[in-house]
Amino acid sequence: MGIFSNNSADKDIDISKIKLPEHLGIIMDGNGRWAKKRGLPRSLGHSEGAKTFRTITRYCSDIGIKHLTMYAFSTENWNRPIEEVSALMKYFKDYLEEALRDFLDDTVKVKFIGDISAFPKELQELMIENERVSADRTGMVLNLAMNYGGRAELVTAFQKIAERVASGEISPQDISEKMISDNIYTAGQPDPDFIIRPSGEYRTSNFLLWQSAYAEYYIDDVLWPDYTKEHLNKALLEYSKRNRRFGGV
Repeated sequence: MGIFSNNSADKDIDISKIKLPEHLGIIMDGNGRWAKKRGLPRSLGHSEGAKTFRTITRYCSDIGIKHLTMYAFSTENWNRPIEEVSALMKYFKDYLEEALRDFLDDTVKVKFIGDISAFPKELQELMIENERVSADRTGMVLNLAMNYGGRAELVTAFQKIAERVASGEISPQDISEKMISDNIYTAGQPDPDFIIRPSGEYRTSNFLLWQSAYAEYYIDDVLWPDYTKEHLNKALLEYSKRNRRFGGV
């Protein structure tokens, strides 16, 4: 696993001339610390982070990323202060309503990965409607990881497979890596090639544990609300230089 950090963005990169990952994952991190540094409520950090999310998502679609998975809300985030969780629910609702209202002609296909049953009914309905409206689009697939945890994802997959074993449909010897991949949230999509974590933290935070076995990682010190297209370009340039051997020579 290679890690590259940078403190400045290079505005002269011609993104059209470098090899892009087919599937990019981004751990959106640092909203709370961004607000704290400025003496602001954490909720305002999430508000600014939501703006960055819109900018980066649109940019990824424009430059030709095929699959983008954004870590929006983890299974552990429910443990945050109630005021912060409530603010996040509002921002999610605003984005989902905006997507239905303003992006009818968009090419992005939206999918939600995670257990959405834990969200308020209104949010669940908006998620389902966004998936329905965008189902036939042929552009970038945007996976929004909501109430997502890599371990929980694997538990769910194993439970599905165990039910088939218990019913006699398959035997334990039939279980394979492909079968597991076919029962996780991103089934049918390629594994992520490249995962970016802004904010300078060096951990995976339970994100795409199964899928990221051979993903390249990139850690950037900038906090998510300050993340720009130029920061992303620099990361993508670094990815294009990586020699991905997948355990070989």
